[in-house]
Amino acid sequence: MTAPGALPERLRLPLRQRPLPLFAVFVARLLAKLRPRRLRAVLLRLRRGARPATRAEALAARSAVVAVSLRCAGEQGCLPRSIATALLCRLRGTWPTWCTGVRTSPFSAHAWVEVDGEPVGEPFPAGYYQRLLAVPVESEAR
Repeated sequence: MTAPGALPERLRLPLRQRPLPLFAVFVARLLAKLRPRRLRAVLLRLRRGARPATRAEALAARSAVVAVSLRCAGEQGCLPRSIATALLCRLRGTWPTWCTGVRTSPFSAHAWVEVDGEPVGEPFPAGYYQRLLAVPVESEAR
């Protein structure tokens, strides 16, 4: 069990498996600076042609992102972590649903990825945060 505020246990990736997650984190940190409308537009374009990610694929991507980035592993790293997870999935030919939302009591904003309506690798259940933006798999958007 981790202490409050402590980082979760992180996977250790072999050196040869780090370049793609590092690239995804780098790009995610740039994209996280965009305004929400522009970010959503970029992610909508990036998801084109991808097949839906499985829960295992999305969790593997999230674990790899957290393994290579302390910022993404921290509590305040949800936006770059979720973007990097979606990007890493896309680099591997898949796309999870990327989401951002809020809860009101107490107020908190969060970003995450989900598969089949369930958050991937998150400590909260589906519906805990009210979705504000989502970029689903292309076939789900139709």
